[in-house]
Amino acid sequence: MSRIVLATRNEHKVGELQAVLAPLLPEVEVLTVDAFENVPDVAETEVTFAGNALLKARAVAAATGVPAIADDSGISVDVLGGAPGIFSARWAGRHGDDAANLALLLAQIADVDAEHRGGAFVCAAALALPDGTSAVREAHLRGTLTAEPSGGGGFGYDPIFVPSGADRTLAEHTAAEKNAISHRGAAFRALAPVVVDALAGRPIQS
Repeated sequence: MSRIVLATRNEHKVGELQAVLAPLLPEVEVLTVDAFENVPDVAETEVTFAGNALLKARAVAAATGVPAIADDSGISVDVLGGAPGIFSARWAGRHGDDAANLALLLAQIADVDAEHRGGAFVCAAALALPDGTSAVREAHLRGTLTAEPSGGGGFGYDPIFVPSGADRTLAEHTAAEKNAISHRGAAFRALAPVVVDALAGRPIQS
């Protein structure tokens, strides 16, 4: 069986990506970085989602000798000029503090009328091979931000984001419902055929 490794230690992302990738890559064993020793953490020093995703995938592929896939994702709020963007996970200062990030973002748009609270989730999904070959695919999910969190599912900014055409936040969707419409699901569905080609030794388009 062919193998790929997920270039993340975020348990939420690992579970979500394994659920998305399982039906797309049934003949592929999806590993996590914890299956390997001495894989370094990768600082997200690029200034775009695509740049950070490629940075992580390339570093993990080089460290493990196994094709690696990674994503960088976040929320882009229209009235904030696209922020938090690539800083979404550390918007309040400490990486991964979902509650603080939510509170800060809601405070920043507290006086913005509902019709102007539009935004989008963005995800760049990247594949990197040990030889340096790589590819990236990007997807967006438009929606609006609520005035307060609602729902107990998902993670990150899901409790304040209502996808366009929906009447519930992403945190009020089931995991399967979210994966069917999410930016991360769409990006990895676009990347899956590239992974299949790469593992079969066929040329891939970056």
